[in-house]
Amino acid sequence: MSRVHLVILWHMHQPQYREPGTGRYLLPWTRLHALKDYWGMVKILGEFPGVHATYNFVPSLGAQIEEYASGEFHEPWFELVFAPAESLQPEQRREILNRAFQVNEQFLWRWPRFLELHSQVRLGGAEACVAQFAEQDWRDLQMLSQIAWMDEEYLAKDPVVSALSMKGKGYTEQDKAALREKQIELLGAVLPEYRLAADRGQIEISTTPFYHPILPLVCDTDIAGVANASTPLPRPPFRYPEDAREQLIRARQYHERVFGKVPAGLWPSEGSVSDQTLEIASEMGFQWFATDEGVLGRTRNIGFWRDATGFPQNAQDLYTPWQFERQGRAMSGFFRDHYLSDLVGFVYSRMAPDAAALDLHGRIRAIGDKMPSGQTATVNVILDGENAWEYYAGNGREFLRKFYKRIEEDPEIRALTASEAIALAPSQPKLEGIFPASWINANFDVWIGHSEDVRAWDLLRDARESYGRAADRSQTDGPISKEQLARAYESVLAAEGSDWCWWYGPEHASANDLEFDELYRKHLSEIYAAIGQEAPPTLQQPIKRAPDRSRREAPLSYLDVKVDGRESHYFEWLGAGLYSRDPRSGAMHGRANVLGDVMYGFGPQHFYLRLDLLPLEIARIPDFQIRATVWDSREMRITINVENRKLTGFIVEQSGLCLLHPESLVSAALGTILEVSIAREMFDLKDRKALLLSVALWEGGLPVDSLPQEGMLEATLGEESYAWPSE
Repeated sequence: MSRVHLVILWHMHQPQYREPGTGRYLLPWTRLHALKDYWGMVKILGEFPGVHATYNFVPSLGAQIEEYASGEFHEPWFELVFAPAESLQPEQRREILNRAFQVNEQFLWRWPRFLELHSQVRLGGAEACVAQFAEQDWRDLQMLSQIAWMDEEYLAKDPVVSALSMKGKGYTEQDKAALREKQIELLGAVLPEYRLAADRGQIEISTTPFYHPILPLVCDTDIAGVANASTPLPRPPFRYPEDAREQLIRARQYHERVFGKVPAGLWPSEGSVSDQTLEIASEMGFQWFATDEGVLGRTRNIGFWRDATGFPQNAQDLYTPWQFERQGRAMSGFFRDHYLSDLVGFVYSRMAPDAAALDLHGRIRAIGDKMPSGQTATVNVILDGENAWEYYAGNGREFLRKFYKRIEEDPEIRALTASEAIALAPSQPKLEGIFPASWINANFDVWIGHSEDVRAWDLLRDARESYGRAADRSQTDGPISKEQLARAYESVLAAEGSDWCWWYGPEHASANDLEFDELYRKHLSEIYAAIGQEAPPTLQQPIKRAPDRSRREAPLSYLDVKVDGRESHYFEWLGAGLYSRDPRSGAMHGRANVLGDVMYGFGPQHFYLRLDLLPLEIARIPDFQIRATVWDSREMRITINVENRKLTGFIVEQSGLCLLHPESLVSAALGTILEVSIAREMFDLKDRKALLLSVALWEGGLPVDSLPQEGMLEATLGEESYAWPSE
């Protein structure tokens, strides 16, 4: 008997970007993630037939992919990047500069020409580039902005895509036509690949309510007050359980049409559950659901605090399927290991693939070893199947291959689909009710915990009530056709999706906040338009307030720093360059903020670095490492060891080689702040325009926090920037 039954669930989801009325795709992320992630995520599993997994496909995502695969779609960004470079107008060029670099910086560095164009825009300014870029610059930028999103397998093996990637620059209009054709080809391969894998029995495909709504809130927004009594609530409440049922009905119908069978399993949007929603799901024939350990903890009034190895208290409760029983019906429930899932989502991207795969495999195996004799642990690793990979080298494919191989070769671990795991766990403990919550903090605050969220729900309720009144009138005097009502109801369901309120409130922000806000209000406006009413003026006013942004300030003077771990005097760091974290940035949860501001600057013979640690957070971590990485033409890494909050030493590596006795060239001190100086002779300044810098805090061999949060900080060289000149 295996010690561990491993249930891996990859959740595939993008919002409904298709604009009502016009049918155009306001944002390109469905297409781009379909090109980069979806096909390869299931294709790679085929290399490991002994590893079974579950993939969750949101129906509204699948419907968008189908339209893209047909080639009959209207997406302005797609049309713009494949438009002839010689015909681009100034406004189109501005749009290219705005869109092309909305990609993780790893993909910029991967193609030197892409990074070169990005640097020109940052240093010269967008307007200067609009006027000065040559046709070849625009053509290269168009191509590289798309090649960066092509699947790793296509980059490695497809003759056309691989050749275009290796070419790197000097692209032609013929090259653009070839890439356009390949994109359509790959988009058409996505959904069939999942059906093939399901038909051969290696994967199970589960579903989510059609437009990814938070079903408990659709049923009754007052339910949020159970999880958090201080949550602000719309008044009157939004309360439409019939819409929740319709979202599930449409999901099952879509799934059966595309994948050939009705889904057995349900990943409720954002793991959001309640007694009412699970009762509806069980009535409709769903056999299992999945959510987070936090929901189980609040249901059972227990905790899953981890020891130093990550093993939780109450492990026997967590590592088993449960049977939810209500109204004479039953569903099996899986509860995700939040700790392991977040390691994949947020931590392993900063480790070497071998080390990350070894660590994850070891932690899963250790769970089985620590369970009581004769008991098999059902371990659930559940997370987003797309967004994490852009932070990994090679889009995470090497990590996945190494992890899958270890799992396949381990006789103590069986990787199963959710339904297979249920079949091997016939005796399941019972739950007669479930705590209403989502996977994030075991409440619903992300979607209803802020005044922006409440306003969004108020506007949705008003539009839904207008639709309901129109539907009632149509039954008596029939002024509105069935087609009009169907069009309005489609927008009701789309507006109920969770993605709009994800971006409202203080938790999340992105470069596309205003577009998400606009799209949500367009769905609401479409409800009124479909039933022949004028939309209220409030729908013309943005809901989202402009988000705060991380501060990046260039040096304003040269520095003279005494490296002693404290701010020796007021003027010591005055005029330094600064990176200050945006507390609202980032779209995902799970990473602790331990690091405060980064300051840096130049003296005649030294480069200085200062790192502020957040006192309350760092007090919980007595032993850690600070890893500062600086790039000139090479990588230099300074690893500072801290034990019991005292700096115990550091090592310096350059181009992978550890330097002996670096103390004459590098110094470091930790007190109220961390200060580091690096001698000028350590740097290769030949033809350099800038140095690149990042810092990270590691604990127990795992990265905990980093600054900048994405990419690296650029320290421009030159005396005009109060820095050394290039040589």
